[in-house]
Amino acid sequence: MPTSIKPNNSYILKLKCPDKLGVLARISGELYAHGAFINNVKHYADPDQQIFNMRIEFDDRTLTVSEPQFKQVLANLAAELDMDYQLRCASYRPKILIAVSKDEHCLNVLLTKWRAGVIKADIVGVISNHETCRDIVEFNKIPFHYLPISKTTKPQQEAQIVEIMQQNNVDLLVLARYMQILSDDLCRQIAGRAINIHHSFLPGFKGAKPYQQAHDRGVKIIGATAHYVTADLDEGPIIVQDVKPVDHATSVKDMIEIGHDTEATTLARAVRWHVEDRILVNDQRTIIL
Repeated sequence: MPTSIKPNNSYILKLKCPDKLGVLARISGELYAHGAFINNVKHYADPDQQIFNMRIEFDDRTLTVSEPQFKQVLANLAAELDMDYQLRCASYRPKILIAVSKDEHCLNVLLTKWRAGVIKADIVGVISNHETCRDIVEFNKIPFHYLPISKTTKPQQEAQIVEIMQQNNVDLLVLARYMQILSDDLCRQIAGRAINIHHSFLPGFKGAKPYQQAHDRGVKIIGATAHYVTADLDEGPIIVQDVKPVDHATSVKDMIEIGHDTEATTLARAVRWHVEDRILVNDQRTIIL
């Protein structure tokens, strides 16, 4: 009878540390010494901030130590190199919660990419301050949470968002044209695990009605920006940007229609890169590996 072959466990290691001579050799050498079979590696040494950034995919087919022992090896290496790192099993599917208001174009593309397996994650729910998107969400057999909000109920509504995130062990909150400004407290709680799409090419035209602002200035391109959420409105580290050409004859309505596609694809790309652990944040800059 044929013998069964145990499948390899694959891992993703993402790290950053102060850059210095030999740091790449030190990290790769430590993995080699313990039998980590490297399948893919990308790195970038930031010359301005003197930070070394790296993403490694490897499996355990030749690993000479147990997983707990290997994690201790990494912990010791991190202490030596002053290294921030994240190690996870490649098969883990991050849990995503989507927040949306009335516009569903970004939600639609996220669901399409998710169903097609492009976004390798589990969408555990959609929250909204409107009922508009309920049908499409429930059609996809995803829990829909209607959380109406007013100026007086904002703290209670945000507490519900946090509760849903905790109950579902949410790794990433995606603001898919969720037209509400999150409180500073909530922004701090979800720092590094919340992505927003702004319908403008930041840093220009922040805040409300960016297409109107762009039209009033007679711009020749319009764009969309996916960025991490911070307490500073539309100021978080930028992940993905895209633009489309316009001219003097393009109305605000036309800009909005053109912008919908750009917003949706830009956000989907940012979410994909995040769940694949391709993004490292250095202050206000992101490194995509």
